[in-house]
This record gives sequence, C-alpha cells and structure tokens, in this order.
Amino acid sequence: MNAHSPTPSLAEFLSWPIERIAAQVREESLVCVFPINGTRRWFMLEYPELAGKELAGDYLAIAGQRHVELYRLFLEHGVETLLTPIFGPDLLDRGDEYRKLMVPALMWFARDPVFLRFYDQYGVRVRVYGDARRTFAGTPYEAALDAFDELEQRTAQHTRFRLFFGVCAHDPAETVAEIGVGFQQARGRLPTKREIVKAYYGEYVNPVSLFIGFDRPTAFDMPLIATGSEDLYFTVSPSPYLDEQTLRSILHDHLYARRIDDSGYEHLTAEDIQAMQAFYRQNQHSVLGLGKQHRSGAFWYPTTQVSGTTDLE
Repeated sequence: MNAHSPTPSLAEFLSWPIERIAAQVREESLVCVFPINGTRRWFMLEYPELAGKELAGDYLAIAGQRHVELYRLFLEHGVETLLTPIFGPDLLDRGDEYRKLMVPALMWFARDPVFLRFYDQYGVRVRVYGDARRTFAGTPYEAALDAFDELEQRTAQHTRFRLFFGVCAHDPAETVAEIGVGFQQARGRLPTKREIVKAYYGEYVNPVSLFIGFDRPTAFDMPLIATGSEDLYFTVSPSPYLDEQTLRSILHDHLYARRIDDSGYEHLTAEDIQAMQAFYRQNQHSVLGLGKQHRSGAFWYPTTQVSGTTDLE
C-alpha cells in the first residue's frame, strides 16, 4: 500500500469502482478465512416454502449457488486466496437425517456443474485440507475422498484464484507428526515450518490476514497459518447474507482502520491522551463478544457494548 496515499473514508471506499478496490486488495496478497455458517438458518428464512419439505436437492442447489456467488464476490474484490472450512468431525455425531444431507453436500462442491463451471471460468485452483482421510475411513463419508482427489486434479492448472475447503481441519497434530516422520525418512532431516504448511495444505499458504465468522465470536480451522495477528470479524447475520457492502466495510477496516502504530505514545498530544482516557473509562465494563439469548432461546445475538464513539469521529 502506498504510504503517502490518503486514507479513504468508508463512504469513499464503498463508492469506488470494484476494479480499484480489487487492485488495492491484490497489493496486499490477502489470505482470508470465511467459514460459511448459518446456511440452513438462511435457507429456512429465505425459502420457507421449501425448507419444510425435506427437499435435500433444493437445499443443495440453492445453497450451493449462494456459495458460488460468495466466492465470486471475494474474487472480484481482489481476494485471491480464500479458505472456507465446511465440515468438522462433530457433524459425525449428528443424526441420520443430517448425515443424509451432508453426504451429497460433500460431493456437491466437487462434482456439481455449477461449481465446476465457476472453477473453470474464474481459474480457481481447489485444495481440500484437513484430516478427511483419517476421519472418513469406514464412515458413510468415505466416498467423498475420491471426489476430492478428482477435483484437485481437474483444477490443478488454474492460477488466478485459490480456494481451500477445510474438511475436519480442527486439529492438525497427528497429520503434522506424520508429515515430520515422512520427511525425516525421505530427506534425513525435519521439515521447516514452510514445508509443513505446504504439505498440509497441498501448497504454501501465507499467514491468515483476516477471518470472517458468524454469530458467537470464535475462530477455527486455520491450523499452522493463524499467527494471532489476523484481523477477526463476525457478522451478526448468517454468512449467506454477506453482500458487497459488508465485504467492502470489512476490507476498509482491514486495509486502513486497523493499521495503527501504537509504539510511540510519547508523540501523543495532550488532547489525544485525554480522549483515550475518557473513552476507556467510559467503557471500562464493556466487553466485545457479550450477548444474550433471544427470549425464545432460538438464537444468540450480540449486545451493544461501546459508548461514547460519536465524540471520537
């Protein structure tokens, strides 16, 4: 980013042509993690006439199309590396009804024509990371493994965009141990961090730049590349509701608002110190992440915590 260029306001950034934003984002080589959560909730609210009919095909077709639209939104805004965790081992413990839906869902992004056309049209190289082989062995999900291999081979030559699907990527410990043992046997030495990341993800991935979650704040399924310096964002509405305005607001915050040098407090003016002190005192008991259950108990929602921000702008 050009250090001498003026920082655009959010209103300005929202009005920029998409090509200008994409050029700025590509400069940063962002790695974004975006688990698309709340999809069934979104489907129930947006397609109530279908949600109660147990039509798995309708759900997969509509939700799958929305996934593709979201991936396209990120790509067109210059995010060239996107990780999207889609399946965790906890789902194995759910009932038969959910399992019947998830088996075809795991095959969907690997073989559905809508997804395949998107990969080809946008030059998307796809990888599946995590411990799917160990977790799916001997389960009804085992058939998906061949589909994952076929998809990776089909898209191997695509170079414009990288999409990593996380499948059982909750704990890399055993896989990393296997990588280390295999590397030692083959090369007579332990692998470097870069080599471990490459082996785990199928190719090297830079540290995560930003994570966009939904609902109760929790970040997950980005092993080895989460450094603690990634910016975390959590939408209040389910992930499928994310649109251009929301994504641009997140990108603006990541690119500009959070880029603060807090190492030189000796350069603060008396007015700066007074404003900081007043703000922190006013929000001494404010905690980002606090929320409540709706009176029905059906969902959790965050409560407003920060006060006194108008005077700071």
